[in-house]
Parts: sequence; C-alpha cells; structure tokens
Amino acid sequence: MSMSTETQDGDDLKERISNFLRRNFPQIQMHGGDAAITDLDRETGEVTIQLSGACSGCGISPMTIQAIKSRMVQEIPEVEVVNATTGMDEGDSAPSFPGEESEDGGSAPDAPF
Repeated sequence: MSMSTETQDGDDLKERISNFLRRNFPQIQMHGGDAAITDLDRETGEVTIQLSGACSGCGISPMTIQAIKSRMVQEIPEVEVVNATTGMDEGDSAPSFPGEESEDGGSAPDAPF
C-alpha cells in the first residue's frame, strides 16, 4: 500500500472534491448548473460549495445539497464540514463576513439586515 498519492497536498483535495461532484451529481450539470468550490479550509476540513446556474431556486437543490453534504463527508476523509449555497440565499447557509470568523466554533447569532 503506497502513501505516495497523499504526500503532495497541493490542490489534489480540491480536485477530488470536483471529481466527486461530477461523478455523484451529474444532475447538476444536466440541469445546466455548476458546482464551484468557493472555500476550502484544510485545517478544519471545511468546504464551501456554490451551486449556480439552473440550481439556483431549483426544486431539487435542497435535496441535492443534503446529499452532497452527507456523501462527501463519507467519501472524502479530509472533509469534515460541507457548506453549500445556491445563488439565492434561502438561509441554508449563514452568511460569513470577512474577519468575523468565530474562533470557538460556535455559531454567531444572525445579523439583522
């Protein structure tokens, strides 16, 4: 069993996530949508994916998002948390403001808009 594939930790994690999305969720592309990795924190294992195109406001997107979240954590060991957002913010992910990351890992109260 060779460990050589794991040593280069460049963008191969991002690559594996992209491949995972393409392989498991062809419906995203079939519906004219796209899934882009907008944020990847190797320290915490947190990934943020932006679903765009036809996925925005599409009826299956909440189910798709749930499936992506649960499957990716299982299939890609480095991934601990998956945040997925669609173009329309339906509150399925909290907006993050630059410089307002909470260090304790607790969720900050929602800011009134």
